[in-house]
Amino acid sequence: MNDIKATVSETVTEQNTAISVGSGSLAVYATPAMLALIEKAACEAIAPLLSEGETTVGTLLNVKHLAATPVGMAVSATAELVERDGRKFVFAVTASDECGIIGEGTHERFAVYSERFTEKTYAKLNK
Repeated sequence: MNDIKATVSETVTEQNTAISVGSGSLAVYATPAMLALIEKAACEAIAPLLSEGETTVGTLLNVKHLAATPVGMAVSATAELVERDGRKFVFAVTASDECGIIGEGTHERFAVYSERFTEKTYAKLNK
């Protein structure tokens, strides 16, 4: 879709390993960390398309984590917009380390108005 995509990177540290985030017992790049990096890439890709007061929220991740990455290695995530249906954005996503692809799949986000979304969410506390 007009080449709307973004790539973001980070280095695997002790803080984003499976053992540190509670998603496993090994000192390797955590799946939740990979997913967060993928979401960050998607957010950056579509930020220029959003209006004032608008943001997006992640609603679906369908991603395979294909290979482990050790502490100290760089990882990157790329999100490319492949479909837009009103307020829904669909991305093809990949994650890679210095040796190749470590994750791939799809990710969906929905555009929302920040203030209204936050008010509705925090109204749950008053029920």
